[in-house]
Amino acid sequence: MDVAVLGATGDIGRQVCTQLIERRVLPTSSRLQLVGRPGGASARATYGLRADLMDAYDEHAPLIDVALDPDDVVADVIVVAAGRTTPPTAGGSTDRSQLAADNHAVFESYARALAAHGSGHEVVVVVSNPVELGVAVMARALGRHRVIGMGAWLDTLRFRREIAVSLGLRRHRIGGFVAGQHGMDLVPLWSTVRISGLDVDERRRAIDGLRRGRTLATFGAELADAQGRLLAIAAQDMGAAFDLIDTWPPDLRAVARPWMTHQSSSKTAAGTANATVELVDTLLDGREIVVAGQVALAGEVSVGGHRLDGVLGVPVVLGPEGWTRVLLDEPAPDEAELLLQCRDRIDATLAPWDLGRPGAAA
Repeated sequence: MDVAVLGATGDIGRQVCTQLIERRVLPTSSRLQLVGRPGGASARATYGLRADLMDAYDEHAPLIDVALDPDDVVADVIVVAAGRTTPPTAGGSTDRSQLAADNHAVFESYARALAAHGSGHEVVVVVSNPVELGVAVMARALGRHRVIGMGAWLDTLRFRREIAVSLGLRRHRIGGFVAGQHGMDLVPLWSTVRISGLDVDERRRAIDGLRRGRTLATFGAELADAQGRLLAIAAQDMGAAFDLIDTWPPDLRAVARPWMTHQSSSKTAAGTANATVELVDTLLDGREIVVAGQVALAGEVSVGGHRLDGVLGVPVVLGPEGWTRVLLDEPAPDEAELLLQCRDRIDATLAPWDLGRPGAAA
């Protein structure tokens, strides 16, 4: 089984390639294809990255080659980490609409090439932002079950970690998912949370304690307030800003901490690559597991009396041929309401390229 990483020399692409080899996800008989752009710095850096990886991991590295044309991309699993990223900023905000406009052409070029020259069986993991736009473009060209965005899985791992920290546990003992849109518009599905070793009543008491009487009806307002408070504090003391985050409930921390990391002029490349490699490992291993991911829905599940369609992060079964079904029981009312609002906002971002739900823009 072979893997291609589009945008291999970017911060996240480089981490994905390194972790794939370090964790020995790919055997020596497999191929890792490093994909860059022809001409300029990307092409030169791609050859340099190949040499560096071979030098570092010669004993157990897979076959590594370079592709600089979308038509030359050939792999069983394709990681899309290409395109522009929002630079880490202090005090700035992410302009998702401009990011979408810049990266749409990148998504389209690779989607067209894979549709024309691929095997017809590749599974695509979208990492580049906006994840939802990348999923919509790729799904339209390749088929929706072969495309998954890793944003909801990264958000899920962050959510589980924050719950685990609050309870004094390790993350592997926590279940539960995050849905919706990747980033500030995510939907923490508290109704899906499970804690190893606790029965139903114990779990309910633990979750009630973690939520502190809050519901998701105020989640958006809480996030907006948190951003303002953090920026004011971080201007004087970045450490104090992160200390403040530690005092908040887990769902708020799961959003605020990576956002603050970005504001600190750092990046979240290691965590993003880890979540991506977990999905790739599943696809290559032949297992089926339940993960959360952005996928193109077609009414497979009902929320709050409404069938869900369009691109949205939800829990799905992921296996070697892509995702097969959605595993989302009727969520709590506050979760259902926020999911529907999130779906509508995603549709609005996809509307300029006619990728949203039919009639949604109206």
